[in-house]
Amino acid sequence: MAYEKILTALADTTRREIFEDLRRGPQSVSELAKGRAVSRPAVSQHLKVLDQAGLVSAEARGTARIYRLNHAGLAPLRAYVDTFWTGVLDAFAAEISTQMENSDASTRDQDD
Repeated sequence: MAYEKILTALADTTRREIFEDLRRGPQSVSELAKGRAVSRPAVSQHLKVLDQAGLVSAEARGTARIYRLNHAGLAPLRAYVDTFWTGVLDAFAAEISTQMENSDASTRDQDD
């Protein structure tokens, strides 16, 4: 499943930090490697995993590759998480319904 690749890709702290850094805009491998405890080749490997998960895309600019977020790549993860929300919202609606029924019954008892 696509969401599993996304979860696996973002489970690594370095990859998640690189992914988050790309929110500021497109960057080269060199820019993403600055200030990190990992080498440029390691950053490239992390970007490859993010790319395979559909989270980033790259374009060649001269000898550099510029990476940017692929916002649509998060759609499978969001759809997966949304399946949990449906259950949560259904449970919430059932609880509200129960409380309203209990409140109505209490009001009827007071009126009698």
